[in-house]
Order: sequence, then C-alpha cells, then structure tokens
Amino acid sequence: MPMKPKRPCSYPGCPNLTDGRFCPKHQKQVNSSYEKYGREKATKKRYGRAWKRIRDKYAAEHPFCELCFDRGIIVPTEEIHHKRPLSEGGTHDRSNLIALCKSCHSQIHAKRGDYWGGRG
Repeated sequence: MPMKPKRPCSYPGCPNLTDGRFCPKHQKQVNSSYEKYGREKATKKRYGRAWKRIRDKYAAEHPFCELCFDRGIIVPTEEIHHKRPLSEGGTHDRSNLIALCKSCHSQIHAKRGDYWGGRG
C-alpha cells in the first residue's frame, strides 16, 4: 500500500519532514506544553502515573481498535477511551475502557460534542 508523502513539521520555523503533524522533537514539546498549560488541574489529577500503567497494560492486551475489529478491519490501537467519562462518574475499571484508533476516538467525541463547539 502506498504511503502518503511526508510533510513539513507544523512547529513554526521547523523544516523537518514528518508523517504526523509534528516531528518527533517538537511533538514532545507540544505534548509537554499542553500538559502544563492546556489541561485543567482537576483533569491532570485523574490522569496520573496510575492511569498510565492501566492504559499501557490495557493497550498491550488489546492491540487492535475494538470497534474496527468488530467490523472486520484490523487497525492498531492508538487511544484507550473511557466509555463513561471520569467527569461523569466513570472509573479506570477495565469494564469502562475500550481500545480505539484515532479515527474512532475522534468520532465518539464528535458525536458527544466534546471537541467542536460543544462541551469542551
């Protein structure tokens, strides 16, 4: 299957070519900046070291997007999603988690109105 051509990093002034939005060097900077300035403090507390361990273990046990896999499509897991959000009383319990690709994860949040002019 042909791959998309690489494109310039979206970080201002960076000439590096990348497959994603940012080159690996700037992706780390952007993530750090988001964690420091973009996320609410209450949210940061819910997604600490314990969540990272739970997420990594769940992703290792579910290597493919569960929604795509049900449709017969094999797509690697990129996100671990809470079926019932923590802000609405959900927990990190395994029964509340689902492994998703970025596309399915975005669709779920778009339907909820979380990203595009809705709740957040």
